[in-house]
Amino acid sequence: MLRDITLGQYYPANSVIHKLDPRVKLFSTMIYIISLFCFKGIAALLTATVFLIAVIRTSKVPFRFMVKGLKAIVILMIITAAFNLFLTPGEPLVSFWIFTITAEGLKNAILMAIRLTYLILGTSIMTLTTTPNQLTDGLEKSLMPLSKIGVPVHAIAMMMSIALRFIPILIEETDKIMKAQMARGADFVSGNLLQRVKNMIPLLVPLFVSAFRRADDLAMAMEARCYNGGEGRTKMKPLHYERRDRLAYLIVLGYFAIVLVCRTFLPFPM
Repeated sequence: MLRDITLGQYYPANSVIHKLDPRVKLFSTMIYIISLFCFKGIAALLTATVFLIAVIRTSKVPFRFMVKGLKAIVILMIITAAFNLFLTPGEPLVSFWIFTITAEGLKNAILMAIRLTYLILGTSIMTLTTTPNQLTDGLEKSLMPLSKIGVPVHAIAMMMSIALRFIPILIEETDKIMKAQMARGADFVSGNLLQRVKNMIPLLVPLFVSAFRRADDLAMAMEARCYNGGEGRTKMKPLHYERRDRLAYLIVLGYFAIVLVCRTFLPFPM
C-alpha cells in the first residue's frame, strides 16, 4: 500500500506536459479542480472525462502508474459515498433497519466517487510531470505579488518543496521499518481494523525519530551553505513563457468555458 502512494513522485518522460511552465500546470490544475465541482449533467461530465484522458495520453505517464495513487484513498471514497448514499433525502429506493437509500443519494454517491477519482488523477498529473524544484519556482513566481503586502512567499514555497521531497522519503522509511519489524515477528496484517491500528503504533516512534533526524540534517546543511531566505537570490533556470505555454492557457480556458456552457445550456440529468 505504501508503495502505491504516488503523491510527490516524479515520472521522467519526454512529453509536452513535462516541458510546460510549472505556472501553467499549477493554474491548469486549479481550473480543473474548480471544474470538477462546477459541472452539472452528463455533457459536462463527458467533457471533463475527455479532457482528462487527452492530458493523460499527452503526458506519456502510464495510466497504470497513475491508478496506483487511487488505492490510498479507497477508504475515503467509501466513507464519502456512504454519507451521500444514506444521508441524502429524496425518493426512497431501498430501506433496511434505520438506513434508507434514495435515488438522489445514489446519484450523489456515484458523482462524488467520480469527482474524487478525477481529482486524484488530475493532481497526480501535475506532480508526476513536474519536479519539486519546478513546483517551488512556479509557486513562488505565481505568488510573488503577495510579497508586496508582507507575505513570505519564498518561505511558503520552500516549505512546500521540502514537504513534497520528504513524502516519498518518509514512505520509503516507513516501508523499511515495517519490514524490519515484520522480520522480528510483528504482525500488521491479521486482526480487525482496531487491532491493526494498534499494531501500527510501534512504527510511529522510529518514524518520528528518523523524520526529526532528517529535518535536523537538512537545517544544518542549509545553515552551512549560509541560507538566509529568498531576498537577493537568483535562479539558475529563470521561468519564462513560451508559445506552448500560451497555447496551454488557451486550451484550459476553452475547456472551462465548455464546462460552463454545458452546465448552463445542457444540464441533462445524470
